[in-house]
Amino acid sequence: MPIKIGSQPDKWLRKKAKQGMRGYPVGTIAFYGPDNRRASKVAVSFIRTEGAEPELRRWLSETADVRADEKVFAEIVAFLKLHSVHSVAMVDGIIGCPHEEGVDYSEGGACPHCPYWNGRDRWTGELA
Repeated sequence: MPIKIGSQPDKWLRKKAKQGMRGYPVGTIAFYGPDNRRASKVAVSFIRTEGAEPELRRWLSETADVRADEKVFAEIVAFLKLHSVHSVAMVDGIIGCPHEEGVDYSEGGACPHCPYWNGRDRWTGELA
């Protein structure tokens, strides 16, 4: 049976996040981008039980802001509903570079693709 998503998946996510911790499984949503204006990546995971390893899925866009993409939000909601999440933790802002340390650039180094984040606190956006 198909999962019913509804016409506004972004509102479902925000409402679920506002409800706070309601038990496991827990879904997490984090946005990343080359700067603090455009999210080019969203990383979504679900954690089945306390202490369990998260299962992760990512959505990427080379040009658009994933926060404004209804198709991406519908896929995220489908992913979370498929795994019967009870709680969602989501940060509204962009919390860092979309590239992965040790994968896209060397461990301990600065991302050569995202100079905005070099020396910047990912949570406050302020230079260190």
